[in-house]
Parts: sequence; C-alpha cells; structure tokens
Amino acid sequence: MGIHVIKMPDLGEGIAEVEVVEWHVKPGDVVKEDQVLADVMTDKATVEIPSPVHGTVMALGGAIGQSLAVGAELIRLEVEGAGNHSADKDKAAAAPAPVSAQDAVAEQQAGEPVAVGASGKPSGKAEAAPARTAAAPAPAPQRAAARSTAQVVALRPAGEKPVAAPAVRQRAWDLGIELQYVMGSGPAGRITHADLDSYIETRQRGGGGMGGADNRYAEQHGEQSTPVIGLRRKIAEKMQEAKRRIPHFTYVEEVDVTELETLRGQLNARYGEERGKITLLPLLMRAVVLAVRKYPDVNARYDDDAGIFTRYNPVHIGIATQTGTGLMVPVVRNAEARDPWSSAAEVARLADAARNGKALREELSGSTITITSLGALGGIVSTPVINWPEVAIVGVNRMVEKPVVRNGAVVVRKTMNLSSSFDHRVIDGMTAAEFVQTIRGYLECPATLFVE
Repeated sequence: MGIHVIKMPDLGEGIAEVEVVEWHVKPGDVVKEDQVLADVMTDKATVEIPSPVHGTVMALGGAIGQSLAVGAELIRLEVEGAGNHSADKDKAAAAPAPVSAQDAVAEQQAGEPVAVGASGKPSGKAEAAPARTAAAPAPAPQRAAARSTAQVVALRPAGEKPVAAPAVRQRAWDLGIELQYVMGSGPAGRITHADLDSYIETRQRGGGGMGGADNRYAEQHGEQSTPVIGLRRKIAEKMQEAKRRIPHFTYVEEVDVTELETLRGQLNARYGEERGKITLLPLLMRAVVLAVRKYPDVNARYDDDAGIFTRYNPVHIGIATQTGTGLMVPVVRNAEARDPWSSAAEVARLADAARNGKALREELSGSTITITSLGALGGIVSTPVINWPEVAIVGVNRMVEKPVVRNGAVVVRKTMNLSSSFDHRVIDGMTAAEFVQTIRGYLECPATLFVE
C-alpha cells in the first residue's frame, strides 16, 4: 500500500487560491477514479475536483470555508502500489498537468478555466462563462519570422519559466510572441491576455521589432480581483467593526530609551545564556502593567450594546503578531505576574504557535489591552486601531539615534515614539495622556520597573 497526495490543481488564469465550499467524502471513505471529492470556489465559479485514482481517504486538506493555495495538499489517499508520496513525485505533482493545444483552445473559447485531472484531461466541471473569441492563428512562416527577431534581454533570469494559463500560451504561440519577454501583471507575475495585448500595442508603436520595445515603460492594462476570504476576511470584519463602533483618538509621545537599552544590554550579557535574551517588548509590557495600576480605566472593555464598562484586575496583554495569513493577536495572560524573561518566553511561544497555525482559540481571545509594533518598519508615527471591545492600544514606532539637547549640550540619544489610541467614549484625553506619560517615566528611568 502507498500514499497518493492530491494537490489543488491550477484551475486557470489568475487563480492563486480557492475556498473549500463542500466535501463529498470523509476520512475512511473508499473512492473511485473520477469520483467527485470536493467543491471549491474561485472568484468566478464553483468547480468540482475529481479523484484521479482509486483509494481510501486518509485525511482532508482543509475545512469548509478554508482557503487553499494552488499546489497545496487537497486530500490524501491510501492506494494500491507505491503511490506518489515521495520528494521527487511531490515536485512533479505540484506542476500543472499538461493540456493539449485543442483543449487549450476549447478552454479559451469557453471563457472559463476547466479543472484538470491527473490524466491531463479537462474534467469539464467548471461552470460556463460568457464566450470569448479566440485570436486567429498567425501563418507558420510569420511565426517563424517573428521569433527570429526576438533579440532583447529577457525580463526573467535564465531558466525561469514564465507563468501563464494554457490559453495564453496558445495565443502567444499563434502570435509569435516569446513569453520570456512579456511582463506579467497577474498574481506571482502570471501573464494574462491583457499583458499580451499591451505587449503587441507597445511593439506596434515602434518598439523596433518583436521584443525590441522597452517593457519597463510599457502601458499596463487589466486588473486583478482577489476575494477577501478566510482569515483576511475576519480581519477586515473586525477592523471595520472597530472603526465603526469606536471614536478613536491617538496620542503620540517621544520616549528617550537610551538608559533602557543600556540596561537591556547589561541584562542580556549577564543572564542571556541562563534565562534567555530579552527584547524591548517585555520591558514595555512591564511598564504597561505598572501604569495600569494607576490608570485602571485603560485596562478595560466597553460593551456598547449593553452600555457596560468593565475594568479588569488581571492584565491580559494582546500582542499584535503578523503571520503568513494575516494579523493575529495572541494573548499573554496575567502579565502582572510575569517578570521580563517569563513575558519574553510566552511572547515567543505564542508568536510561534500563531505563525504555524497552532494557536488555540483561548490563546487568541480575552485580551484587556493590546501592544502593537512594526519593529524596524514602525515609522515615526502611527494610528493603531483599537482591538475592539478593548478601549486602549499602545503602538511602538521604530527606535532611532538623534541629537538631543540635554543640560545645554547636544548629545546623541536613542528615542522612539509611542503612538497610542483610545476609545474617546470612555477614556478622556487627560487620562490617556497621563497613562502614556506614566509609561514614559518607567521607560526613561528603567530601574523603577523593578521597584515595587
């Protein structure tokens, strides 16, 4: 017995990912060749994905509503024989299945990509779209002459294959166009029909023969529409809800972190090997914990539907974390009970879980105040969006060295801005300013972070 991995096929021009809308099988089911396994949705149609082999379902590649990229594992089957689950075969399986010229022309005339099975034949499952007239093939001598004049520098490194749908490749062949010299405007540099049109138009304006035009200055046409699905859709909904519900105001203050960075360096030199090295973030978290004791209203949630404002004694700090699929906010619970090393270890653990898609639901909810930072890309000022239904978020901008006047002398100091947003319905401007100034005081005199 072997394992056969079925990967998400390339469903056509411009399709980089799909959303699973229905599974027709479950683990343990026996399937036959050409039996429909799943329905997936592109931005144009719902497509049925058939099985290319007989086998028994071992695992599904995603839940209903989950997005899968082209080439990602769709389903895993146990089959008779060796299967295809090896490093070399996986690479081969990830490549688009071959399509004949007749099939490509038929696809172009239908105006909608068709699902391709392992045999290389269209499955015929894609829904029909408005017809598109295929370009008339150029005579063979004209194609040969056109190709012989393509004496320009390619837009891609040697050996890198242009990405294009079969219909686009067929049309380029008929027109005598070398795709190696066409700039793609689609996802991942995919070449579209509009790119071919632009290439032809540029050449006709006096590009000096086939490929003689400088494509760096060629006009671009067409557009790409990407469905907002999965995590990105959830992020969009939450950001919209936060801005719709909360009247934000942002307060920005500069902080001199020279002494803080000196202390951090000393702590890492002395305790780094034993307890792990710390970044600025755990020290900022401690400053927030101490400032919250003086201004408890910022460590709260506001249920505007019920009209209830709830302050929290524990400080559950959300840490805005960028992942490959979008922004997540894992939560460091009871930050008030953690020293900087404990906070650093928990932030690292949660960030790793979030980026690997292993964070639990309870690790991504329940925060009472949030810290967000773009690190070296933090800019000078930002206007962070509050993590609704919280009432405050502390934003960290990048650290810079700059000349500062101290005691009448110009000296070089390390500074950064804190850009923090508040819910103006329940947090007054004075409270917000005093809260940020208290954080600033702790950071500029870092010994006070360890004095109770």
